[in-house]
Amino acid sequence: MADPQSTPYLVLARKYRPRDFSTLVGQDAMVQTLGNAFAQNRIHHAFILTGVRGVGKTTTARILARAFNYEDENGRRPTLDLQVEGQHCRAIIEGRHVDVIEMDAASNTGIGDIREIIDSVKYGPASAPYKVYVIDEVHMLSTAAFNGLLKTLEEPPPYVKFIFATTEIRKVPITILSRCQRFDLRRIPADVMTAYLEKILGEEGIGFEPDALAMIVRAGEGSARDSLSLLDQAIAHGGGSVSAATVKTMLGLGDRARIIDLFEDVMSARVAEALTALRELYDLGADPQTLLADLAEFTHLVTRIKVVPAAADDASLTPDERTRGRDLAGRLPMRALTRAWQILFKGNEETGRAGNALQVAEMTLIRLAYAADLPSPDEVIAKLSGQVLANAPLTPPAPRGLPPSGGGGGSGASATALRVEPAPAIADATPVSRPQAVVQPALATVATYKDLIALATAKRDVLVKLALESQMRPVSFEQGRIEVALADNADPGMIATLSARLQTWTGQRWLVMVSTKPPEGMTIRQERDQRKEQATAAAHEDPLVKAILETFPGAKLVNVSVRDDEAAVPEIAPAPIEEDDE
Repeated sequence: MADPQSTPYLVLARKYRPRDFSTLVGQDAMVQTLGNAFAQNRIHHAFILTGVRGVGKTTTARILARAFNYEDENGRRPTLDLQVEGQHCRAIIEGRHVDVIEMDAASNTGIGDIREIIDSVKYGPASAPYKVYVIDEVHMLSTAAFNGLLKTLEEPPPYVKFIFATTEIRKVPITILSRCQRFDLRRIPADVMTAYLEKILGEEGIGFEPDALAMIVRAGEGSARDSLSLLDQAIAHGGGSVSAATVKTMLGLGDRARIIDLFEDVMSARVAEALTALRELYDLGADPQTLLADLAEFTHLVTRIKVVPAAADDASLTPDERTRGRDLAGRLPMRALTRAWQILFKGNEETGRAGNALQVAEMTLIRLAYAADLPSPDEVIAKLSGQVLANAPLTPPAPRGLPPSGGGGGSGASATALRVEPAPAIADATPVSRPQAVVQPALATVATYKDLIALATAKRDVLVKLALESQMRPVSFEQGRIEVALADNADPGMIATLSARLQTWTGQRWLVMVSTKPPEGMTIRQERDQRKEQATAAAHEDPLVKAILETFPGAKLVNVSVRDDEAAVPEIAPAPIEEDDE
């Protein structure tokens, strides 16, 4: 009998590698589709499997090779019922069957490697029903290699099957994808992965803590291979058991409860407590960048629970994350959470580049604590408006911490940018009305110069519109006859263009004349610009705007919107009718 001590250890990812579709974890949709195809004998000749690392692409390819080549005492037949090993199954599982050729495209990328496949396709299988080519990381093939494969892939011999696997499906040419049946292998859900790991630990006779498995599942990110590798490491690290304490140490995670405490301190603007907690975690061996990443992860969790309350029931969450995350989601406003995420994300990047990571982490928490206190813009304006009306001395709004537990969501933190609009008194100085074009289905009616501009706008004739606004000044206007004065930069050719456009739009001839009088006044565009300058100057004198600019040093009045009003286009009296001397 062989000595167990002399038997090489087989890692869990290999020991529990699925051998048939009944043991493949988390890919029920693909298994159902394949089952229907096999039952109807509609089996494609080429498959492409895509998904993140460790979800089972290569394993699925080997199981498919078994399914194609299943043979027992009842004969050869493709089947997904593989629980009883067939004649070729063992060799295929162990990767040594002569008719199942596996190639790694990462190290065999050229046309020469593909030419070997093309040449060997001419010959039938040696013993199995089908010759199966499995090409892993197929996206690594060169363009020439892909082109060389196209003809064979489109019209292969009846005894050949192709199975491709890739993590980068977008790098595979569409000409290849169009010739394959595609299966997207999904990340394994947390509850499915947790049950899978619990089953393996039960078969291995190893004790575990649920919190420890939750951390492993979260770190595995839906990959069975990664999760099993971490479980293997946790077993070795814990001396034969899997505990939350050993997994935290192994993964470099801070205590989840202390991370949540730190999050509450920061969001409540308790800066001193937050920095003390950060230093204590650092002294215990936690990496500053990892701590910021943990804070960002918890911020994301709270935000997700706020939007989707059912997210708190995720099996991968610890009890602290589940209960306290739900509580914080009810107390924190969305603006505070999104700002916290942005600050932590940027701080994480800065920590990775800095020489002293702890200093950057501390400055990130300070920045976050003070930003979390800021009121919303409407609260600022409301407060300053009250102070201006009461002639009270201007003081910045008092900071607020996290709302008490059990309270409402509150209005929360604000954005750092403030858009200043003109005060109502300024707006009243320029009556607002937007000119409207009255465009009939066939022909338009133009009664005023304002109607003419609106008509050019409705017809989307940009050149005519700009000329009317910036190059011409109306002198007289009557039906069928317009007299304008041209600006210095005007194009004289626009006179003929305007006359032709008017005839097309209104169905009647128009006489467009250039006035011989010296141009007086301003164009419509000049008048509009002048009014905007006046409104901007008036806005700077508004008490509320002054209060905001003084309260927030460095703030600027970005824009004052002045909408067109009817006064922008002066009404021109019709030209007097000249009497006939006769």
